[in-house]
Amino acid sequence: MSEATRGVHLATLAHEGRIWDAYLEFDDDPALTDYRARVRFSSPEADRFYRTTVIIIEQSYEEAVHHARGLEERQLQALLRSVLPDKEEE
Repeated sequence: MSEATRGVHLATLAHEGRIWDAYLEFDDDPALTDYRARVRFSSPEADRFYRTTVIIIEQSYEEAVHHARGLEERQLQALLRSVLPDKEEE
């Protein structure tokens, strides 16, 4: 599975003239007994994708997905803004 299609799709957002897709991306560490995930943002116009740190930790996959799908659009937009580089860094 390619990097672009990996993860659970959460939402599609508009930010500063670009369309962004938000995905829930799980850690692949078999030593972990819980489910840890971050949000990955990608856009066809961007040359790369951007990730949060692990922000969801739940006892089951289903709980993690349920928690992530409970994020409101404004919360996802705030997470996107927090991971994008400053204009001077682009």
